[in-house]
Amino acid sequence: MIRKHSATLHGHRTSFSLEDEFWTELKAIAAERGVSLANLIAEVDDQRQASSNLSSALRVYVLLQLKAAGTR
Repeated sequence: MIRKHSATLHGHRTSFSLEDEFWTELKAIAAERGVSLANLIAEVDDQRQASSNLSSALRVYVLLQLKAAGTR
């Protein structure tokens, strides 16, 4: 199921939609890295291309992290 989530990035509120599975993995990645979920989302947001939306950037980030860990 796709759910809408909100975060404050650099003082501005934004929202994005993610499937529950991506949200779960994103939270696990943040925990493994020892960073807050908000900081991880901000990091992905800062690194994404201007033509990409945040939801897609987060999905790609999770996919790349899982592939790098060999758990795809």
